[in-house]
Amino acid sequence: MKRLITTALLALAFLQPAAQAQSAPPEAETLFTNVRIFDGTSSTLSAPTSVLVRGNRIAVIGQAQASPAARTIDGTGRTLMPGLIDAHVHLMFASVPQLAAVASDIGFLNFAAGKAARDMLMRGYTSVRDLGGPALGLKQAIDAGLATGPRIWPSGAMISQTGGHGDFRMPTELPDEQGRMTYAERAGAVAIADDPATVTKRAREQLALGVTQIKMMAGGGVTSSFDPLDVTQYTAEELRAGVAAAENWGTYVTVHAYTPRAVQQAIAAGVKVIDHGQMLDDATAKLMAEKGIWWSMQPFTDDKPSPFPEGSSNRKKQLTMFNGTDTAYRLARKYKVKTAWGTDVLFSAENLAAQSEMLTKMVRWYTPAEVLRMATRDNAELLGLSGPRNPYPGKLGVVETGALADLILVDGDPIANLKLIEDPERNFRIIMKDGKIYKNSL
Repeated sequence: MKRLITTALLALAFLQPAAQAQSAPPEAETLFTNVRIFDGTSSTLSAPTSVLVRGNRIAVIGQAQASPAARTIDGTGRTLMPGLIDAHVHLMFASVPQLAAVASDIGFLNFAAGKAARDMLMRGYTSVRDLGGPALGLKQAIDAGLATGPRIWPSGAMISQTGGHGDFRMPTELPDEQGRMTYAERAGAVAIADDPATVTKRAREQLALGVTQIKMMAGGGVTSSFDPLDVTQYTAEELRAGVAAAENWGTYVTVHAYTPRAVQQAIAAGVKVIDHGQMLDDATAKLMAEKGIWWSMQPFTDDKPSPFPEGSSNRKKQLTMFNGTDTAYRLARKYKVKTAWGTDVLFSAENLAAQSEMLTKMVRWYTPAEVLRMATRDNAELLGLSGPRNPYPGKLGVVETGALADLILVDGDPIANLKLIEDPERNFRIIMKDGKIYKNSL
């Protein structure tokens, strides 16, 4: 009898999951009808068609048979396009003044970043690459449904040498006390490392915490206090240490750098992505094209309020960098360098709110279709460099069968009028991320 009871219990244990699977509810469906598609690749919109989203993926494009329970949205000829992607953000620091970023309690910064993330999604940015700051908790909260925002590819703490672009200590804190970490280091914003072994350790720490790529400072910066723009930071050996740590985890290193010397040294060390590069020359741009290096650039020009006082060293560095933007984009086009678009807004809620104006500004160098392609398909390809560390497996940046359902329904044709994206509140009627509608103003 005991044996019969045991056998029956085992049978129930095996049958229960099967019964649950049979009774599992079907995936939710959303059917967009009468929409014209910008697919992330083409230079023109499609003819009116339908798109069926099942669960979190695009199931059918064209004639689709939806379930009776499907939500149907009549696009009435509007444009359905991929969600936008910003390849260079700092969610923890973008919307607060610089003093608040370095001196505020981390709890306050988390709340500010949470609002910035939600606002970013409502502007149509369904994915972002966060290139420095303690955003891992924010990402976790968004993924768990506790906060609203885009998908985040976080870099965690920016790795910097002493006196480098990530060293935000006061002059009175130098020389450092052996073993004493700054508040920014303890908060996970930066990591100071001054030899290959320490670079390896700091990179491994960030990888253990769940970053998708490693960010290193390879040259001078605008916002930092100690370093002129022209300085080269880290040795080739130190850069290789970071690259090796990242490659062992199947991902890559991106570096902050502006000058030819800094960029060429980084490329020689195995770096896959250059962020900024506004001061590059012809030979370096050609080298990037030959090596297949990604150039993640921002259209920095002097047309927005600066967070730095006129005459300050930071403002002078900023103006020097601005002066190189036009040449940099022309070199990227000339040599057909793989180019990504990002904003890198820091310390200004006003500038962050104008995020999409930095995208429409790109028509100075590219056609509207090329601009949209860069902010969707091309940026998605850059995100894919994180390989197995990609936290969101699936195809992004395109409207095609099997792709993840990150979609925007636009009131108008953004190829004919790119400025539509500057007013998302009015012109983005539906914003969908991962198959879930976060905005519906129809």
